[in-house]
Amino acid sequence: MTNPTGADQLAREFEAHRGYLRAVAFRMLGSVADAEDVVQDAWLRLTRVDAEEVENMRAWLTTVVARLSLDALRSHRRRREDPSGVRLPDPIVSLVDVAGPEDDLLAADAVGLALVVVLDTLGPLERLAFVLHDVFGLPFVEIAPIVGRSVPATRQLASRGRRRVRRTGASGPTADPAQQRELVKAFLAASQAGDFEALLAVLDPDVVVRADTGSLFPGTEREVSGARKVAEVALSFRSLAGGGRHALVNGTPGLVVYAGERPYAVLGFRVRDARIESIDIVADPERLQRLVPAGPAADRAR
Repeated sequence: MTNPTGADQLAREFEAHRGYLRAVAFRMLGSVADAEDVVQDAWLRLTRVDAEEVENMRAWLTTVVARLSLDALRSHRRRREDPSGVRLPDPIVSLVDVAGPEDDLLAADAVGLALVVVLDTLGPLERLAFVLHDVFGLPFVEIAPIVGRSVPATRQLASRGRRRVRRTGASGPTADPAQQRELVKAFLAASQAGDFEALLAVLDPDVVVRADTGSLFPGTEREVSGARKVAEVALSFRSLAGGGRHALVNGTPGLVVYAGERPYAVLGFRVRDARIESIDIVADPERLQRLVPAGPAADRAR
């Protein structure tokens, strides 16, 4: 029987790593619920081994979470069917628009939705090698046994993932949070005012908007590009703009839009050269219900 004191110590040690493990799993799966399930499964596996034989708890847990995430990712890819071609990962939302030290997962995903979207296009092994090495700094000698490849082959997996990410610019330099916050505020204000020219002023000429609406608006266009077309779409939703509230979306300034008490959409922005170059919108009612809290109308952004 497990010593109660030892069990308490094991639980405390696991909790010290929970935020990091959750971030690894989220980067692999793009789903908050799936990441939590993987972390919980890792805890159950830890309780079934002799913890005294685990020399490096963080490394052991990383290996377990990585392998569980890899299995889950492969399973998801076999099941996934999205005729729209747009399937965005879960947004991590904080209704406070300035990060605090308690936001461990937000801090780990401070690059915003853009990188997670690109990661979703990588093969499972490329994604795992890239995430563990380039994002979390693990050496290839530790990653190779997880993916079942040699160290040189593992290095190549990460390299392929890195090239894909670099081509999209998703991991490149972005605006500082203060600048992005001001641009998001300007975008919201122009949408609320119905000011077409003000919207054009904050949008990159080649801006891209991707929308994951789930079962909402079946058959509608899910990806729009070009400043004029994006501005037109934004103005078509002017009646909802009054329900916008500033928030952190995966650690960077974004918006939550409410329809009354109900969260209607989460907008993640990517900014470069003082313009908004992409907007990722999650408006899947089923996911928003569990990811974003309802809020009183009086607490909306102005």
